[in-house]
Amino acid sequence: MKTDQAPTGQRRRVAILGSTGSIGVSTLDVVARHPDRFEVFGLSSHQRVAELVEQCLRFQPRVAVLPDRARAQEARHLLAERGSRTEVLEGARALSQLASAGEVDTVMAAIVGAAGLPACMAAASAGKRLLLANKEALVVGGALFMRAVAEGGATLLPIDSEHSAIFQCLPEDRSGWGRHIDHIVLTASGGPFRGRDPESLHGVTPAQAVAHPNWVMGRKISVDSATMMNKALEVIEARWLFDLSPAQVRVVIHPQSIVHSMVVCHDASVLAQMGTPDMRVPIAYGLSFPERIASGAPRLDFLQLQGLTFEAVDERLFPGLGLAWQALAAPPGTTAVLNAANEVAVECFLQGTIRFTDIHTVNARTVERLTPVLAASATLDDLLELDRRARDEAARTVRALAL
Repeated sequence: MKTDQAPTGQRRRVAILGSTGSIGVSTLDVVARHPDRFEVFGLSSHQRVAELVEQCLRFQPRVAVLPDRARAQEARHLLAERGSRTEVLEGARALSQLASAGEVDTVMAAIVGAAGLPACMAAASAGKRLLLANKEALVVGGALFMRAVAEGGATLLPIDSEHSAIFQCLPEDRSGWGRHIDHIVLTASGGPFRGRDPESLHGVTPAQAVAHPNWVMGRKISVDSATMMNKALEVIEARWLFDLSPAQVRVVIHPQSIVHSMVVCHDASVLAQMGTPDMRVPIAYGLSFPERIASGAPRLDFLQLQGLTFEAVDERLFPGLGLAWQALAAPPGTTAVLNAANEVAVECFLQGTIRFTDIHTVNARTVERLTPVLAASATLDDLLELDRRARDEAARTVRALAL
């Protein structure tokens, strides 16, 4: 993997896609701690106009992107009133243009869901340092996305705490990962419902599902953590990111979220990365790789730890996790179908349309009913069309289950 470096004496120009979400806010926090190293070139948000405007006033990016004309006009008006020179652009095409802009060398991809794939592809094809917090780019894009990274000469650095942990534990000769690894172990907190009776989950409310015990995250990923679909997506991400077979990716419950993941080597050695559960740690590592800089996260105090425990995953409580290996064994594109179904199901649950336990039903039925047929030459447009079809199929199941 290429180790890109900013020219001596120059700051890295960073574009943050999804700057008003939890990862984006944490990225800006790290950047603000190192004004000698980084400058913010561009920011984007999906709908939080006021928050984006405040970020623009503080960091003075050259460009800000919003999804539509109405929100962009609102932001332009608010910024003009405050004397800001930030140019406000609109639409998906503008987002991809920001991700591939010649002035940008580092892109934080923090948009939630498949919506972030086109901009991630643009950054990869343009050879950027791509900090990937958008796991769906690999879940949906798979081989196509990894090919764009290779052909574009991009530096792909994982930001999910689990994948960053694996990356940090692997040898520096990253061309030969497979020679050293027997398997990897992704840790999972178990979310807010670890240890519950599966029958008790039928009446779970959105407020209960998003109340994660260890991490501060957005609503969608918090629900994914509660169902462990986030871990299913991370299994798929790890398969592509580290070029492993599905059988080489395993999951264990670790409630304390201190050991972020582990690499089990052929000689039975186990390499683990540990730290406080704070996303600024992997973000800082991605921004500064191969160096390490202050993240702002509190240091781990071993004397305060009450113990580190590990548990097997209860498949009755978290049936969605098994869909990862099922989708990886199915025809190419099935992982994209699974992701689309899950996005639809989680949104409907948050809106009160279906029950918490219906999320798995929607995901499983959509994967069962829609078998993708993708050619080896499949394009981004082919994947986006498959994503649309999967959402339609998931919506049909939702209508059948609706409360």
